[in-house]
Amino acid sequence: MISRRGFLAGSLAAGAGLALNSRLAFAAPPASGGIRTFHASIDMDAFKNDPALAEEVRAAGVSRVWLACFFEGQWHYTIEQMQEGIKALNALGFEVSIINIPLGHPSFSQETPDYMPKVQPNGWRRGVRPDGRTYSGVSIHPPATQQNIEGIPKLKALDPKIVFLDDDFRLAPSPDDIGGCFCNDHKAAYLQRNGFAEARWAELLDDVNNRRYTDLTKAWVNDACDELTASFRAQQAAAAPEMALGNMVMYMGCEKAGIRLVDYRGVPMRVGEGHFSDDPYAPVKGKTNELFSVLFHRRYFAPELSYSETTAWPPDKLSAPNMASKLTISTIADVRNQMFMSGITPFPRTHWAVLAPAMKKQAAIHEKVAGLKLQGPLKHYWGERSRTIGDSNGYSLFLAMGIPFEVSDEIATDGWTFLSDWDAQAVQAGELKSNGTTFVHRPNLGFTLEGAREIKEDMPDLFALKHELVKNLTSVPYVEEDVPAVCAWYPERRAVLVWNLTEQPQTLTVKLGDTRRPISLAPLDSDLLELQS
Repeated sequence: MISRRGFLAGSLAAGAGLALNSRLAFAAPPASGGIRTFHASIDMDAFKNDPALAEEVRAAGVSRVWLACFFEGQWHYTIEQMQEGIKALNALGFEVSIINIPLGHPSFSQETPDYMPKVQPNGWRRGVRPDGRTYSGVSIHPPATQQNIEGIPKLKALDPKIVFLDDDFRLAPSPDDIGGCFCNDHKAAYLQRNGFAEARWAELLDDVNNRRYTDLTKAWVNDACDELTASFRAQQAAAAPEMALGNMVMYMGCEKAGIRLVDYRGVPMRVGEGHFSDDPYAPVKGKTNELFSVLFHRRYFAPELSYSETTAWPPDKLSAPNMASKLTISTIADVRNQMFMSGITPFPRTHWAVLAPAMKKQAAIHEKVAGLKLQGPLKHYWGERSRTIGDSNGYSLFLAMGIPFEVSDEIATDGWTFLSDWDAQAVQAGELKSNGTTFVHRPNLGFTLEGAREIKEDMPDLFALKHELVKNLTSVPYVEEDVPAVCAWYPERRAVLVWNLTEQPQTLTVKLGDTRRPISLAPLDSDLLELQS
C-alpha cells in the first residue's frame, strides 16, 4: 500500500511527464512493401514445436512475426532465448517485433486469469470496481509503470522497431464498463484534484452505476484517461528513439475505459475488434459491430499506423471463413496492417489455406482504394456521451442496408445519422443538434426527438427505410436486393466495394442512376466493382 501523499505525488509526476512527452518523435514502422502488410502474433515455442508452421505462414504472405516475452513485469523468455528465436525467424525471411502485456490480461471475474504459463502472481494491487469487487489487469498502481519501464532497455537489445502494449492497455474490465480504479487512493486523489467534497463520492458511485452524464462522471473519466496516458507516455519516453511504442485498443475502446484516443495520434495503434469466435461474429450484427468499432477508431489514426486485431479465441473457435471475412473490414476501414493472433496456442494450421487466397485478393483491392474517402448518405457517428458513459452497443446494423455510408467526426449536414441510445440522450439534452442530417435512433427510449426517426435495429425495419431512401439516390450507387450487404462507395475512383454478410452465395445488383451491374459473391466474400463514368 502507498500513502495518499505518495499516490498524489506519483500522479503529479505522471502528469508532468504527460506534458513533457506529448510531442516526442518515434521511429517509423518498418516498411514491408505494398499497401497492405500481413503479420502474425505467434508464440516462439509454437515455431519450435511445429517446424513446418513458419513456412506455411510465410507462404501465405505474412512478413512480420510478433513475439511476446514481457508480461506484467516478468520475463516469459530470457533475452538470450529471444535473440536466438529472432535470429531463426530472420533466417526464414521474417521481420520480428515485440508484444508486451503491461498490466496483465483483463479479467471478467474476481479470479486472476490463468492465461500464461511461467507468469506468476506478482503482488501488484488489483483494481477495485464501484461495488468493491477486485479485478486484475485493469488498474495502475506503483510499481506497474516503473517495472515496465525497467524492462525496456533489455527489449532495445532485440531491435524490434515497434513494441505493442497488448491485452488491451485499458482501465475497464469490459467495453461496457465505466473504468477507473475505485480504491481509497484513487478516491482521495480524485476528490482532491477536482475539489469535490467527501460526500460527493457516494454521488459519483451512483452516477457511474446509472450511467449519468454529470460533472462527477466527466471528471472521473478524465482522470482515468490522464492516468493511462501518463503511463503510456512514460514508457514511450523510455522506448524512444530506438523503438516506437504502440497501443492495442479494446473493442469500442474510448474514454470510459481510460483511453483518450486523441492522446495516441501519431503512434502505431491496433484498432479494437471484439468477436473472436463464431458465436458472436456469425450474426449480421456481429459483423457490423466489428466494422463499426474499427471505423470509429480509424477516425483518430493514420492508415499506415493502423493494425488490425484479427484474433481467434479460443484458438480453434473462429472458423477460417469468418477469419478471412475480417480482411474485408480492414480494407473498408483502410487499416494497412493485418495482425493475426490467438495467444500462446496458434489457431489451426488449416486456416492458412483459406486465409492465403483471401489475403492476396484483399491486398489487390486495397491497392485500388487506399487513401480514398468513404462517402454516402448514411452516417456513422459515436459521440461524447457514448464515449464517456455509454455501453458498447452502437447502432451498427444500418451498415448492412446496402447503401453507402461515411464516418462523421461531427454531426453531419445531410443524410441520415444513426445514434446510440446515449447520443440520442445528448440530443434530448440539447448537447447535440442536427446540422441538416436526420437523426435515427432506436425506439422505446422514453422520449421523442423532434424531426428524428425511431427505427428498430433489425433488418426488416431498416430495409423498409431503404425503400424510402433509394427513391432519391440518383448519384449514389446501392445494392438493390434486400440482402444484408455492406456497400462502400469511393466516388473518386467510381468504385463500389460490396461485402456479402450472409453465409450463402449471392448475386447482387448494384444500381447507379440508370445503370445496373451484377456482382456475384461467395459466402462472406467481397469484391470491388468499378463503374464507368
